[in-house]
Formats: sequence, C-alpha cells, structure tokens
Amino acid sequence: MKKLTIVATLLISSLALPLAAQTADEPASAAEQLGLSTGAPEVGATYIREEFSDWELRCVSAPEGQPDPCQLYQLLRDQDGNAVAEFNLFDVPDQGDLAAGATIVTPLDTLLTGQLRMAVDSSQPRVYPFSFCQAIGCFVRLGLTTEEIHAFEAGNVATIAIVPLPAPDQVVALGLSLSGFTDGFAALEAYNAEARAQLEALAGAATE
Repeated sequence: MKKLTIVATLLISSLALPLAAQTADEPASAAEQLGLSTGAPEVGATYIREEFSDWELRCVSAPEGQPDPCQLYQLLRDQDGNAVAEFNLFDVPDQGDLAAGATIVTPLDTLLTGQLRMAVDSSQPRVYPFSFCQAIGCFVRLGLTTEEIHAFEAGNVATIAIVPLPAPDQVVALGLSLSGFTDGFAALEAYNAEARAQLEALAGAATE
C-alpha cells in the first residue's frame, strides 16, 4: 500500500491561521545578512516527531510560525509481513465522552459490505462501516470513547478484521500493537495542548 498523508488531509486546514507579521526591530540572522537561505521544511511534508515502541507520532510541516498537526500512526501488516492497512489516531478534546478519533485505511479490494471489526484482546468486536474510497484505499472513520482509550492503554493488541473482495468467505485479521500506546497518546495530547495555545496566541496577535 502506498504511503499516505492522512495527517495532512485531516488536520492542516484546522491549524491554518494568519501568521503574525515580523516586527521591524527583529534582528536579521547571519545568513540573512549575507543574503543566504538556510531553507525551511517543505509545507505538507510528513515526518516522524517521536517513536513510542510500535507507534509513531507523525506530523505534517505547517507554514512557518504555525504548529505542525500530529497524529499517532501505525502500519498494519499481515502474517507474511506485507503492508495492508494504516491506523491514524487523533485526539478530540472537549467533546464529552469522545476521547479520540481514528482513520483506518484498507486496500481498494476490500469488501465494503463486510465492514470492519475491531476488538481489544479478548473483548467483543465492534463493527464500523466504510465511509468512502479513494485511489490510495478505503477509509473507515471512527470515534473512540474514554473507556475505549483506557482499553487501548491496558491492552496488548487490537485485532482489526476486514473481508477481501476476491474472497468474500474469508476474513483478514490484522494485529494493531498497543505497545507504547499509553505514552504515545499522552505525548499527542500534550503536544496538541501546546499547539492550541500557540494558535490562540497567533489569533490574538492577528486581531491586535
């Protein structure tokens, strides 16, 4: 499966605010004084900010002066080691019992009517419908309650099951490792709290 840019498509618009203008009394850097550019990260480029065991805190480079949107990411492989699906988790603060959202991307040859099932360890699976498909795959968008996040933090593995279109009588079970999830989710929440504070400061500066 192709590498995806889910973080960019879901979050970059929510973080796009006008930049505060550079004040005239800010000193120029040595490179600027010499007419040289030291370059800048490409806007929209995905990078790994931190790793937490089997999870990556993936971010997208935002315009200079704005915080980079980030999500927790894990690539799901089958028993032969082939990349099959992607799991992207983002927190949704101040939404009552809804603690996080996730986007799961599966191959295009997934039987959509078979839906997607997810269970943590030996718990009963929950069923989720597919939302849409694009050239990179088919998308399931789901919400996770505070109780489900606690189950992720206490669990070992979440099993994600999909039905292949060429073999509708079979089920492909993918293991989502929960090793490192607790630290990764805490880091995501802390980072996003700082990002929101930065955005509020930018918004306040833009209105002055």
